Amino acid sequence: MRCPWCGTDPLYVAYHDGEWGVPERDGRALWEKLILDGFQAGLAWITILRKREGFRAAFDGFDPVRIAEYGEADVARLLADARIVRHRGKIEATIGNARALRAMGGPEAFAALAWESVGGAPRVNRFAAMADVPAETPESRALSKALKARGFRFVGPTVVYAWMQACGLVNDHLTGCPRWAELA
Repeated sequence: MRCPWCGTDPLYVAYHDGEWGVPERDGRALWEKLILDGFQAGLAWITILRKREGFRAAFDGFDPVRIAEYGEADVARLLADARIVRHRGKIEATIGNARALRAMGGPEAFAALAWESVGGAPRVNRFAAMADVPAETPESRALSKALKARGFRFVGPTVVYAWMQACGLVNDHLTGCPRWAELA
């Protein structure tokens, strides 16, 4: 039986079945997903999924080099863009995070830091029920702290753990879900 969190919405089911929990090693893709997880804070993930293409268009394909150069006119443009979640703090954090990514050496350095946090290989958890899945872990707390020390924002340990799950740094599909065995 599929993990129950995705319900029956076809977009959510496709995300669960084809993307969530698949180990991602590309630094740019990891960075995009971290930004989207930051925007998700306080909202349902399905909201972000439905707006993902709008985010990609509004944020220049999540090109961190371009985003790092955004200024106040870009913030104003983004605040007026109904295709995305219009939250000044999250928009400004995205710009700041692009600058922090640049300062740490770019997407590859970011990917290396992320994968170091789990010893270089996906952590395979064995949770049978949603109630067993933690909201954060010692690894997500440590990675959150490391990212904040580098200037990242909207990267608290809960956001970071959700991102780790989505990007396959941890396999948190429930053990009864077919995807758990496929990714284990």
